[in-house]
Amino acid sequence: MRSFKKPTTLVIATISLLTLVGCTTTQTENRQGFIYKDIPVTKKTILVGEGTSVTLHGKNFALSGTRIKVGDVLRHVQVAKNDLSLIDIADTKGTIRVISVVPSLDTKVCEQQTHYLSEKNNGLDKTVELLTVSIDTPFAQDRFAKEAQIQNVTFFSDYRGGQFGRKHGLFIQEPHILSRAVLVVDKENVVRYLQVTPELAQMPDMEAAFQVARSLAKPS
Repeated sequence: MRSFKKPTTLVIATISLLTLVGCTTTQTENRQGFIYKDIPVTKKTILVGEGTSVTLHGKNFALSGTRIKVGDVLRHVQVAKNDLSLIDIADTKGTIRVISVVPSLDTKVCEQQTHYLSEKNNGLDKTVELLTVSIDTPFAQDRFAKEAQIQNVTFFSDYRGGQFGRKHGLFIQEPHILSRAVLVVDKENVVRYLQVTPELAQMPDMEAAFQVARSLAKPS
């Protein structure tokens, strides 16, 4: 059986990388007191899976796992909820979902991406499910959500070996994190939108994802 590093041993290995994910100084503040920083947003996307890579300030990090693309079906894989129980993410079908994938909620870019998902969707959360998947433990995700006062986003943890990342080609083997991405998945689990940022320090175009989700949620 293939062994994976324990999450607790990965913290030291990832701190130096994740703390490099910086941002500039322009700031705006939301009603909850979160300060939005002027983090670059990219409209670019890349292919994922074996043989592809992302960068962090110019340094390459290889992606691993099975490639997914628009038109594919969301893969069956178990992720952990905040009570440590497991759920197959494909079993969330029946609703339209915006799935925000972040390396770690402990970084400024991931924090802002998650706040943006929660607070800048202009009412989309009334008809569409908002999900965040990260490698953080369920305990860390739960603490983050409470401190950030985020109640309209469901958090799923991929800490148990990065299987969500591997099944969708978004796993970075070293230093055991997920790449940054946003997906829109329809009621039948078909991926209708996918952006994977080439550079980890940049935000994805969340507005483009919202627009696709909004179009799918319109009455036919």
